[in-house]
Amino acid sequence: MAATTDTSNYKLNHSMIRVKDPKESVKFYEFLGMKLLKRLEFPEAKFDLYFLGYDSPKAVSSGNNLWDREGLIELTHNYGTESDPAYKINNGNSEPHRGFGHTCISVDNLQAACQRIEDAGYRFQKKLTDGRMRHIAFVLDPDGYWVEVIGQQPSEATEGIKETALETYRMNHTMIRVKDAEKSLKFYQEALGMSLFRTSENEKAAFNLYFLGYPGTQGEPVAGASTANREGLLELTWNYGTEKDDNFKYHNGNDEPQGFGHLCVTVDNLDAACARLESLNVNWKKRLTDGRMKNVAFVLDPDGYWVEIVQNERFAGKDNF
Repeated sequence: MAATTDTSNYKLNHSMIRVKDPKESVKFYEFLGMKLLKRLEFPEAKFDLYFLGYDSPKAVSSGNNLWDREGLIELTHNYGTESDPAYKINNGNSEPHRGFGHTCISVDNLQAACQRIEDAGYRFQKKLTDGRMRHIAFVLDPDGYWVEVIGQQPSEATEGIKETALETYRMNHTMIRVKDAEKSLKFYQEALGMSLFRTSENEKAAFNLYFLGYPGTQGEPVAGASTANREGLLELTWNYGTEKDDNFKYHNGNDEPQGFGHLCVTVDNLDAACARLESLNVNWKKRLTDGRMKNVAFVLDPDGYWVEIVQNERFAGKDNF
């Protein structure tokens, strides 16, 4: 394993969300075409972790080890919540606890994919026919988290197509809201080594969207090109003016009421990566030396969202867990 670290080897591995009933949640994400890649059980701490992602031969990360992938979803289940009628997830989209917004899958034929989801009885936050934006939909998972559905090609090109192939799907991005776009972009680009792939400015609606990711083997997208065929991107949503309000704060998902947990970046050399982050004076939630788990660290982004730092096993030659 290299004694140094190179951010070009980093991957936005997964997004963690807490779930009430893992059976229902796994069933939902498998219906969207994902595969349960690994389950980690921690009975002494009374929680289990479920890692899901796209794994067909057409998937970008197909066949890679768990930590050498991008665009996974980690479901965290704390024992007993499934039988607790009072337990409810914060999906990040209701005031006053907004912060995390959604995950997003991209599909081959948008209309057919959405019809398949509707036919299965799942609820929508927004159908394709709702509102003015007819090229995106939002389906609700069993806990009420929003999952955006977008097309890998223009929606006009897939009008009238009735079939959809799950093996072509991608877990495209995770969206979080940020208070100060400049500070957040600096953190994710300079500290975590991501590249800004695309910016969508919406002046009339007073918000901007920033799509970041690691170029990897695909390289950076051509300027103006769609990023719908990528996996493991991060979307930052900035609403104009929030950066000027000293009292404004987004909910990080880990304070009560809980929901979204963290993003995770896997690295080529965990010790060297953490030493580099230390030299950049990042804020830490957990250093490698804190607590019993010496193989994971957590840094805090400018809004207090947690970003887990984990070893990519491909560079270490041994299992993390």
